[in-house]
Amino acid sequence: MTITLRAGCTVMFTGDSITDCFRLETEESLGYGYPLRIAGEWGLRHPDRPVTWLNSGYRGNRVADLENRWAADVLAARPDVVSILVGVNDMGWHTLDPDGHKIPVEDFEAGYDRLLAPLAEAGTELVLIEPFLLPTGGVMRAGRNSVLIGEAERKEWRADLDPKIQAVRRLARRYDAHLLAADGMFAELAAGTGSEHWAADGIHPTPAGHAALATAWLRLVA
Repeated sequence: MTITLRAGCTVMFTGDSITDCFRLETEESLGYGYPLRIAGEWGLRHPDRPVTWLNSGYRGNRVADLENRWAADVLAARPDVVSILVGVNDMGWHTLDPDGHKIPVEDFEAGYDRLLAPLAEAGTELVLIEPFLLPTGGVMRAGRNSVLIGEAERKEWRADLDPKIQAVRRLARRYDAHLLAADGMFAELAAGTGSEHWAADGIHPTPAGHAALATAWLRLVA
C-alpha cells in the first residue's frame, strides 16, 4: 500500500541534520537535502496535485529533542503526512557531547513511541526512515569538541545503532507506518561503489545519498 498525496495536503519532514540540511542557514525552508528533492520531483510529476511541504529538521536532535518541540513544530501544523528520520545522535551522543551519555534502546523506543502516538490518534500517515551508518575508513573529527572518530568508535556506534534500527522497525509495525529501510539500502548501494559516494563521513549523505533517499521515499507515495 502507498500513501495517496491529495491536492492541498501537507507533508512534514522532521528529524536531525540529515533532514535539516542547512535549512536554517538559507532562505530555502526545505534545505538542500532529500526533502527538497522530493518536493521538486513530486511537483514535476504531479503539477495537478500541489502539496505543502514543510521541514522541521534540526541538526543535532535526538528523540528527546524532538519530544521537547513536537507540539509546536509538528503537531501544531496539523500535517496529513509526517516523515521522521532520527537516531544517529541517539547513537553517538555519548561520544560526541561532553555532557552526553549512552542512550538505552528502551529509552529511545519509548520516546519515539510518544512522538507517534498523537499522530496516529489524529489519523496522520507516517513514514519512518531508519537511521543509518555507512562503513568508512580513516579518522575524522566530529561534534562540537572535534572528537576523533576512528574504527573503534565506528564499531561501537554500529553495535549501538543496530538495536535502535530494530526499534524503528517495531514501531513501524505497531503503528502501521511506512518504513523506509535506509540502512539496508545504503549498505547495498555502498557494496557496489564504496560508502563515500553516498555519505563521506558515513552519516551525512552526499548529493547522491540524498537523491537515493528521495527516490526511495517517493516509492512510498502515489
